[in-house]
Amino acid sequence: MNIEFLKNLIDYGVIALLLFMSFISFWFFIERIIFYKNLDVSSFRNKKTLDIALTKHLTIIGTIASNSPYIGLLGTVLAIMLTFMTMGNGDIDAAKIMSSLALALKATAVGLVVAIASQVFYNILGRYAEVLESKYEAKEV
Repeated sequence: MNIEFLKNLIDYGVIALLLFMSFISFWFFIERIIFYKNLDVSSFRNKKTLDIALTKHLTIIGTIASNSPYIGLLGTVLAIMLTFMTMGNGDIDAAKIMSSLALALKATAVGLVVAIASQVFYNILGRYAEVLESKYEAKEV
């Protein structure tokens, strides 16, 4: 298989996966915000069912936040390995090596952006959930 094709597949595949993960994170963030805005806490019979409703999809956002840097780093490591393989084959064009390394580092950067945004979403939603649970408890008393 062509090494250049493999490098492009790894670089753009990892970035596409990270962009897909960011879309999922953003989608669930918007869905949860709409759900929280329209939620009537008094319609729940007990706190456990309220807690289950409030935390739905938060695990997915948290998982994306914690794993996207690793996916970006994996893409970077694989791309750097392929760059070194290219250098080992005698293709020692400095401009080509630098562009390959720059593209490899983009995967890490995209992974960090996805992680930071997802962590912010997770924290905002977690705070919303705490406030709504407190409103429920205040109505119980």
